[in-house]
Amino acid sequence: MKAYSIRGFVHAAGVVLYVAGIAWFLANAKYIFGEQEPEGPFIPIFMLLLLIVSATTTGLLVLGKPIHLYLSGMKQEAIRLLLATLGWLML
Repeated sequence: MKAYSIRGFVHAAGVVLYVAGIAWFLANAKYIFGEQEPEGPFIPIFMLLLLIVSATTTGLLVLGKPIHLYLSGMKQEAIRLLLATLGWLML
């Protein structure tokens, strides 16, 4: 169980670092790109693409290994790892 707790912590830390990086980027977007607001559909397209990439990235970090373990027949281990990851995220 300790190994799954450590692995869950690493996966949760990856999610937190990814979210913090995106939050930093969005908070500093005016400084990075300037004060001008772009015309056209670029902002909505960028935000939707960011949503898709973020959902995929965090989904892989949280669910990737547990799904692999579950499909490999290691169902208890998959549930333990998923619960450990979710526990660390809630903490």
